[in-house]
Amino acid sequence: MTTLDVSALRTRFAGQVVAPGDDGYDAARALFYGGHDPRPAVVIRPCDPNEVADVIALARETGLDLSVRCGGHSPVGHSVVDGGIVLDLTHLRAIAVDVEERTVWAQAGLTAGDVTRAVAEHGLAIGFGDTGTVGIGGITTGGGVGFLSRKYGMTIDNVLAAEVVTADGQILQVDAGHHPDLFWAIRGGGGNFGVVTRFQYQLHEVPEVVGGMIMLPATPEIVHGFLREAAAAPEELSVIVNVMPAPPMPFIPADVQGSLVVLGLVCYAGPAEEGAKVLAPIRALAEPLADFVRPITYPEMFLEEEGEGEYHPTATARTLFADELDLPRIAQVLERLQNAPAPMRVAQFRPLGGAISRVPADATAYAHRARPFMVNVASFLDGPDTRAEREQWVLDTAAVVENGAPGAYVNFLAEDGPQRAREAYPGATWERLTRVKRQYDPGNLFRRNVNIPPAG
Repeated sequence: MTTLDVSALRTRFAGQVVAPGDDGYDAARALFYGGHDPRPAVVIRPCDPNEVADVIALARETGLDLSVRCGGHSPVGHSVVDGGIVLDLTHLRAIAVDVEERTVWAQAGLTAGDVTRAVAEHGLAIGFGDTGTVGIGGITTGGGVGFLSRKYGMTIDNVLAAEVVTADGQILQVDAGHHPDLFWAIRGGGGNFGVVTRFQYQLHEVPEVVGGMIMLPATPEIVHGFLREAAAAPEELSVIVNVMPAPPMPFIPADVQGSLVVLGLVCYAGPAEEGAKVLAPIRALAEPLADFVRPITYPEMFLEEEGEGEYHPTATARTLFADELDLPRIAQVLERLQNAPAPMRVAQFRPLGGAISRVPADATAYAHRARPFMVNVASFLDGPDTRAEREQWVLDTAAVVENGAPGAYVNFLAEDGPQRAREAYPGATWERLTRVKRQYDPGNLFRRNVNIPPAG
């Protein structure tokens, strides 16, 4: 392995250089998910796009593996590389809101929560995912499915332009009229084509939502009813339905804790009175065990917990799509959840449709526009010796619920990412992505991702 001269790097870069032995090294290499212990040769936090290009040049010069870090939420730790160079965008945090045009330029060191709070000061919003601490770079380039998706589309559907630093060090301004193939590829194709240093997003007027968490008992009829009502609701409503053991929270009765419940996260992007009417059939499914759904500001949808930095869950998971979630299939999933080997396990259901499905399948690198449901199955590990058992449970449970064509959402791919890349990017999407990869990264420098090799 090439030995880096850290002193020379500190002279070369105005941005922060963090190396083994430095204060802050362990924090700089830490990831959101547990089970990873990478020790990079160096972490460099550039101060501008020119320094981003210089970090990329350093990776080319040394031959060391390069990873790009925004929020550190990669399920398989792609954000940090053992023995290599971490290009950490943390210090790129500029943001500029144009209230009149309803747009924002945001640098990729910002989190979803940062941008959401900044634009909310003007009654505006851009939909990211469902977690405020994720970096906007990763979630945007992978697609972005979240609380506003059925009303305003995925995050990528609201990207107007971007600044991209390519493998050869060029700093490109891309949009529909400039480098259109690259602009197409970074909207869903992940970090395969360059380092996006800033995005321009279209914003929407969202002064208030009806949102929060509602907890119901978990029976097949209630889960099926929740999904049926949510899928048929006006597109202002987006929901995430988690079926899981009730966590030991103060507001949950002691006799309920540990038993299966439906933990629903709901967001109605419209007037409170209309939201209450739309949510009434869901509330009528059963007496809620807890109901925190109320008129709130959109940033309050991101439940950022205190002490989150100390929480590093280790799990095995599978992401998939389903065309139909009928009652017998839901009943089988609940039976498997009831008898699962892991104390903590979850089946998550996301009704899609609405604005997501109105975008042509070939308009971006996200090709699953017509799929009505996204499903994620996960099982938490108690230690490395439980991995094989939990992985098998996840695979068997996913097989029960999966129907329709194989598919995967790239931002949720876990250990199975390399094997399932073609499911994330089916058919013509894959072929076009490999051609764009050959043009902008023929040497596959950007390979710490769900990798798309260059054509040929």
